[in-house]
This record gives sequence, C-alpha cells and structure tokens, in this order.
Amino acid sequence: MAKYSLSNKTVLITGAAGGIGTASARALHVRGANLVLTGRNASLLGDLASELEEERTLPLTVDVTDRTALQNAMTETVDRFGALDIVFANAAIAPALPATIATIDPELFERIIEVDLLGVWRTVRAALPQIIANRGHVLVTSSTYAYINGATNAPYAASKAAIEQFTRALRVELAMHGATAGVLYPGWVRTTMSRPALGGHELTTRMREAAFPRPLATAISPELVARRERSRGSSDARPASPFPAAGTSSGSCAASPIPFPTTS
Repeated sequence: MAKYSLSNKTVLITGAAGGIGTASARALHVRGANLVLTGRNASLLGDLASELEEERTLPLTVDVTDRTALQNAMTETVDRFGALDIVFANAAIAPALPATIATIDPELFERIIEVDLLGVWRTVRAALPQIIANRGHVLVTSSTYAYINGATNAPYAASKAAIEQFTRALRVELAMHGATAGVLYPGWVRTTMSRPALGGHELTTRMREAAFPRPLATAISPELVARRERSRGSSDARPASPFPAAGTSSGSCAASPIPFPTTS
C-alpha cells in the first residue's frame, strides 16, 4: 500500500502552539501540506507560521470550547486554501498535579472534560462537511490512558477513553463516504503539560515511575510522535500493543496509531 500523499492537502491542527501540535505541523509541512494552525496563544502560532512558510500556513486563535470560533475557522480555511482534507483534533489540558475524584476541584474536572472530550467533538463536527466532501481524514489525539487505569488523573483519562470510542464509531460512519478516521495513542511525551510527572514535581514523578511499566513510563519527544504519525499502521483503530514500535523501549507511543490513511 502506498502512503497517503500530503502534497497540497490542507490540515487543520488544534493545539498547534506547542508539544505534539507544533512538532506535527513541522513534520507535515515537510511533506507538502498546507497548515491551519489553531490554538489560544496567538504569538506562538504566529511564530510557528513564520518559521514554516507563510504562504502555506494560516494561524488562527481558536478555543475549542467555542463552537462559533471553530465554525469560523473552517470557513477561513476553505476561503484561504479551497478545501480542508484532514483535521487533527489534538488540543487538550490536564491537571497540573494528581488529584483523586474525591479531592479534585469540580470546576477543574469539568473544564478538562469540556476541552479534552467536548472540544474534540466540536472540532470534528465543524470539520465533517469538508472531510466528507473531500474524502478526507480525521485524527484525534487520545492517550495510553484510554486503556490504562487513570487513578488521580480521572478527567483526563476518561476523556481520552471517550474520544477513542467516539473515533471508532466515526470511522465506521465515515466509511460510506470514502473518508477515514484514526486514533493516536501517545504515552508520556516531553511537553509542558507533562512536566510535573517528568521531574517537575517529586510526588507526581514518583507515581509515574511506580505505576507504569518501563516502556510506558519512559518519555519521548514530540518530534518522535510526529514521525510516527506519518508511519503506516494496521486498519484497526486500537493499537495491537501499547508498547513502542519494533519492540524497542524508546518511549511510550502506541505502535500502530493509523494516523493518516493509506491508499492502495
């Protein structure tokens, strides 16, 4: 099977201002994609657009909790590039420190669900007319938390499990239109969000080291995740194994995320 060509395809990324979103934008730019970079930090988005190629990038300040802003982003995308071929629903937040269901601030719990679950729903729903019309692709960033116990991180884990099921359903529903959907399952990635668990907070770091098998406890770079996004996988939405590709212990990223479709 041949790899899906990204040359002159348009990809909209949420959460593009840092981490996996930024690394993915750079990797997709190399493969010839037009990029719509969305997020809440206009300065970082502008810097990234300038770094890449302004003719092929469109930075937009968008909050995924704002349905109208997302609809407007889709309109601006089509106005600028003519179509939207791929949407990457990547934006997410997490508690800064571990908290149990009994102790977490209820407003924080609901805010995480609002961004990590409902933000994905709003992003995908706004993009679907273009995805269906162009036989495109939907990619969502889930997590190894989709199938690992989420104790002390319940709202994040629950959201990631929910968007996995959301995307599995979407994959079937899109098939009749010739469009596709996939799930990315990163584990610990060196981003601002995961910093407390990667040495920034002693208790959180010790919990990560104690609770996860070594391959899943080892952090990898956003750039490695972006490289694996471009790899080919099997046709199942869930990876065959949560361990890294080729049986290595290079870090916690699911082996077969099927992020971008393949063509025969």
